[in-house]
Amino acid sequence: MTQVLRNKNLATRFQILVEIAANQPNIQQKDIAQKIGVTSQAVSEYVNKLEKDGWITSDGRSRYRITKEGVNWVLKSLRELQQYSTSAERVLTNITTWAAIAAADLKKGQKVGLMMKDGLFYASNYLSTGARGITTDNAKKGEDVGISDIEEIVELVIGQITVLEVPDIQRGGSRNVDANKMKKGLAKANLIGAIGVEAIVALRQSGIEPGYLYGVAQAAIEVARSGLPFTIVCTSNESPALLQRLNEENLKYTLVDTRNKR
Repeated sequence: MTQVLRNKNLATRFQILVEIAANQPNIQQKDIAQKIGVTSQAVSEYVNKLEKDGWITSDGRSRYRITKEGVNWVLKSLRELQQYSTSAERVLTNITTWAAIAAADLKKGQKVGLMMKDGLFYASNYLSTGARGITTDNAKKGEDVGISDIEEIVELVIGQITVLEVPDIQRGGSRNVDANKMKKGLAKANLIGAIGVEAIVALRQSGIEPGYLYGVAQAAIEVARSGLPFTIVCTSNESPALLQRLNEENLKYTLVDTRNKR
């Protein structure tokens, strides 16, 4: 579970920072207290600690601003909350109906085994020790079918992310890419995104048009969590932010330097 939900102190910090960010620079501590349901004295103590930690600044009475460090912590906490929310939704699938692809001909009311394959939810007539559910309709193999009364969690292996780092233009750009390294890195790639002009050009020089040009990091995260591999070709000046995001999401990745070092 995310730290913000486990720790009351962090939860209160989170709420206060959000209120400051939403109303800065003029915000009364009593207004924050009323909004989040704590005493004004408690807010005062938290504000003093947040200022000491460098998460907010104050330039006078009731004038507060959230710092870059504070913003980064709030965003990180939001991503953790989003991840937890997604997991919780999966846990609660027993009270709703989910759509799956029939892996075989199925009958209404049949107990089926559930699995993830190639990022998609499948129902089969093979009952394993894992997740199971009940079909809501008849379905032929390949059709969509409703699944209710889901038990357990569908086992899912997180997909591997590969980052092929391309030199930025100051370091030669696509002209300084080792074609063999790039070819090897792309040999088994299916889902490919590009971050940066140099990366796009390097991919096109390899005869590949990237499938993702916008929101690449988020796409990689969602694909990996669906159990599929994802390859990102990224310029060297963009890779630090990308790798930080992947680390924050606790996703495994392989970094490949494609520079021509001769």
